[in-house]
Amino acid sequence: MTRTALILQHDPSIHLGNIGPVLTEHGYALRVVDVTTEDVAAIDPTEADLVVVLGGEMGAYQTEQYPFLAAEQTLLRFRLEAERPTLGVCLGAQLMAGALGERVYKGDTTQIGFRRVEPTEAGAASPIRHFAGVPVVEWHGDTFELPERATRLAESSDYSNEAFAIGDFALAVQFHPEVTDEMHEEWVADGTNLQGTGELDEHAIDPEALREDRELYSARMQEASRAAFSEWLEGLPA
Repeated sequence: MTRTALILQHDPSIHLGNIGPVLTEHGYALRVVDVTTEDVAAIDPTEADLVVVLGGEMGAYQTEQYPFLAAEQTLLRFRLEAERPTLGVCLGAQLMAGALGERVYKGDTTQIGFRRVEPTEAGAASPIRHFAGVPVVEWHGDTFELPERATRLAESSDYSNEAFAIGDFALAVQFHPEVTDEMHEEWVADGTNLQGTGELDEHAIDPEALREDRELYSARMQEASRAAFSEWLEGLPA
């Protein structure tokens, strides 16, 4: 029987990436919702077999500027309270934390590039263990307080909350393991411009250094992502 995966997407360039084929292989039919144009409030929060909340350039706390973020958090609150399978990536992780009443806020540093995340003791016994020693794409400057019900699964040198789980039904990652080489190149290209006012210019990050790191680390991240999300999907409650 085909299962449904509802994908909440904030930007066409920040899509499922390498998670898409994994979902399809595990029998999910994908419904992608552009939350910037569709009415999130009209979506039944518990109907889909799985909800995946993707990244975006906005902050989870910018609900006045982006009202759909509040609607997403309402959906996620009902869904998580019902213990329905949910996956959040970067902004998605922050929205999950916010939905559970935790503070999401600007961090002290902006992380852009391939960085290491370290699984906690609990993370080493979870699908997140596949990222141990594997540099992953980070592209964020926000962070959040860990929800009371959550178990921290990974941390990094700059941020203590890089991944968390709630029971066996919810997983959130602050990093971007879904990023394919094509996605990464699009993000790098978008981060620079002739006026020198792009995001990479703002943080004095060399785009060529990011491309070199991609050549070194991307293949391992693709493998780790497939292994981690495959294992997580297979462990979801029936």
